[in-house]
Amino acid sequence: MANGHGGKRAGAGMPMGHKSQKTLDKAAAREFVRQRVCAELGPLLDAQIAHAVGLKYLVTRDKHTGKFIRVTEAMARHKQAEADNEEIIEVWEKDPSVPAFTDLMNRALDKPKEQEQAIIVTGELTLVSQRLLAARKRLAARHD
Repeated sequence: MANGHGGKRAGAGMPMGHKSQKTLDKAAAREFVRQRVCAELGPLLDAQIAHAVGLKYLVTRDKHTGKFIRVTEAMARHKQAEADNEEIIEVWEKDPSVPAFTDLMNRALDKPKEQEQAIIVTGELTLVSQRLLAARKRLAARHD
């Protein structure tokens, strides 16, 4: 601007290519998470597949309290050996997870492309452009 106030000023702002400490911290955290996830990729993928298929887990029920306890296979064997307070009741199942399946498919086979939407063209565009041209002609006539 002519009076020196406002607008773009030479040398203002952060230099090109400079990254703030906040940006650098985010990048370091992202890399840390990436490395940890990659190190455990096999078990994580197995768990995600199991979730997509449907989970099964073993529960025991305490004879005195009636409380259900979720147990691993090793814990079940140990409890079966003791079998004083608890008895093994059943294997419970959790329904397959559609979002987990969708996420796996998107990652393995790429996300499907969005469907193109049908575009209905009407004569309105012609009317708008005609009105615009007419307005420009009137404006040009005033300045002549």
